[in-house]
Amino acid sequence: MLFNLDKNKKINETYKLMAQTIIPRPIAWVVTEDEGVVNIAPFSYFIGLSSEPASVLISVGHKPDASPKDTLANIRKHQKCTICMVQESDLEKMHFSSKDLEKELSEAEVFSIETKTLVEGYPPMIKGVPCAYVCELNQEIDLGASATIPLVLNVKQIFVDDESYHR
Repeated sequence: MLFNLDKNKKINETYKLMAQTIIPRPIAWVVTEDEGVVNIAPFSYFIGLSSEPASVLISVGHKPDASPKDTLANIRKHQKCTICMVQESDLEKMHFSSKDLEKELSEAEVFSIETKTLVEGYPPMIKGVPCAYVCELNQEIDLGASATIPLVLNVKQIFVDDESYHR
């Protein structure tokens, strides 16, 4: 079956089609912070972009009312995030963390997701993950009328659990 995306203007259908066919597709938790509230959101539109400079790309959508999701608003405001790799044992918490919460509510608190400070001045990492990237915003990519905003993030430091690191 051939899907003509020029004729299919239903963004949700296109997203579902891409999400089901780009496999394997890593899922990462993006942790941001604002006014002491830790925001944790899973992203499947996430990929390594370059090793020089070390950078990754995430694509952030908007809320149904067209306002920026908390992750986007927080990265725009503070220019920082911590990206944590999701492992199989975290799937249930990852699923819960995808639910929309009021901005003043923290997914870490509401869904009992433990965090710990990795690098002072950056959002915390999720406790127990095998890998985390401490990142700063490099740039947003303008896709025209798209509701999705790709963000290029420079990786400043990488945490790898001792058991996961093989030289």
